[in-house]
Amino acid sequence: METVSPEEAARLRRTLHERGLRMTPQRQLVLDAVRELEHATPEQICQRVQRVTPTVNITTVYRTLELLEKLRLVRHTHLGHGAPSYSVEEHEHVHLVCHNCGQVDEVPCDLLDDLASRLSRGRGFQLDASHLALSGLCRQCSSSEESV
Repeated sequence: METVSPEEAARLRRTLHERGLRMTPQRQLVLDAVRELEHATPEQICQRVQRVTPTVNITTVYRTLELLEKLRLVRHTHLGHGAPSYSVEEHEHVHLVCHNCGQVDEVPCDLLDDLASRLSRGRGFQLDASHLALSGLCRQCSSSEESV
């Protein structure tokens, strides 16, 4: 399992210590799993962690993800129906979710800069495009529907 750099681990330990918490092996395993999987549901993260430590349960994973999100180390996105998908905080992009085949693609957040500017000017709304999933049809499903 891929681990965080020594600098990141030290920063995480320091952040946890400042909040009266400590870096447990389970917390480290959950963070490592999120980094390795890039986008994953809590169940997928739990399965990955259980390869190393079978005694870690889904409740521990959910609690750890909640803590890591409060610490701004991970974030979640809803890619459709079902459980949220978690990724590391610096992993910022817009998700394009095909509601036909379920394929998930990624595009840079700056593709929505014009929309973000219009929302800011017109409504005073500050868009966080890095926490966004757009639903539609992927190229393959779109072309399949056109040929029908």
